[in-house]
Amino acid sequence: MNKYVSDKFSKTYKATIGADFLTKEITIDDTLVTLQIWDTAGQERFQSLGVAFYRGAGIYFVYACILVYDLTDQKSFDSLESWMNEFLNQANPSDAREYPFLVLGNKADLAKAQRKVVDAKARQWCQLKNEIPFFETSAKDDANIEQAFLTIARKALKRGAVEAPAYVPQDALDLKKKQQRKKESCC
Repeated sequence: MNKYVSDKFSKTYKATIGADFLTKEITIDDTLVTLQIWDTAGQERFQSLGVAFYRGAGIYFVYACILVYDLTDQKSFDSLESWMNEFLNQANPSDAREYPFLVLGNKADLAKAQRKVVDAKARQWCQLKNEIPFFETSAKDDANIEQAFLTIARKALKRGAVEAPAYVPQDALDLKKKQQRKKESCC
């Protein structure tokens, strides 16, 4: 997220507690799009804090979900299933099978010396989950970061274009209409 938005990489690890977010404006097919990128806690001890951020995802805006694991840590890969299920349970999208997901195997710069998750295994998992797009990335080396975010943004926009817009009552947006208050009497 920091590499994509700010072109910055920090070697210092800082666990996300609750959620962090950044925004970035990009142009996709001649359309200006503002991405609001949320990083919710992946560590089990902080996961319950992120739940509130998922609730209702996709009701008012076009949403997508990027699942990130550390390819040098098998446990983080094994958590993808529970992270995905937790997100779907809390976000409660209208069609979970078509919800726009992306999977990133991060730390590709360490793959030769420390890889624990085989690329083919991650690709197979994504294939079985309705062909979720997959990238091995490196925030340190800036490998596949831009392509990954463009892929998920396009996927989310495509899904948003086919979904029915949320219902907003016509008079809800009339700012000139004055509400008349009933006079209340009290003794």
